[in-house]
Amino acid sequence: MKRRTAIENWPIEAHGRPLRLDHLDAREDVLLDAHVRPNRSLGGPAFIALMVAIAVISFTAGLAFLLAGAWPVLGFFGLDVLIVWLAFRLNYRDGRRLERIHITPDAIHVMRRWPTGYETLYRLPSAWTRLVVDHEDDPDVQPRLTAMGKHVLVGSVLSPRERRELASAIGEALDKARTSPVALAQETGGAA
Repeated sequence: MKRRTAIENWPIEAHGRPLRLDHLDAREDVLLDAHVRPNRSLGGPAFIALMVAIAVISFTAGLAFLLAGAWPVLGFFGLDVLIVWLAFRLNYRDGRRLERIHITPDAIHVMRRWPTGYETLYRLPSAWTRLVVDHEDDPDVQPRLTAMGKHVLVGSVLSPRERRELASAIGEALDKARTSPVALAQETGGAA
């Protein structure tokens, strides 16, 4: 199956390290506040148990080679343990990613925090934004927020089932935003 990709082209409203978005929490009329994180299946204690098991197996096999006279192999078994540990550390570091989707009757804020702590913020107007779900029946399902021919992808770190659930929740929040009375006319949003 050929993988299809959508290109994100909505302008970034703000970026930095960190953005201090405390004003988003002060709103009373929040329709959706979703925090999206990547899935991680191996917790801390299980990671330690796995690393101990790998180290014991590698040390035992390396000791057998050492007793057979092939002493350099012991170092390679130690290197294998180090490489597995580094791979898991990078995986856990990537797990610190966060995408926050905050929908109110007048605006949609999509904030992304990368593993380095760098944050980006996209602001879209609720009245002009619609939800498009690409390839809804495929495993490659991808929800995106669209306004004025520009797009912001949401939930890309989730599984296909979770992306469908997120799209459903966003769709319901956008419907509520369109039916709620807004005091001021909305801007089109986006950075200048």
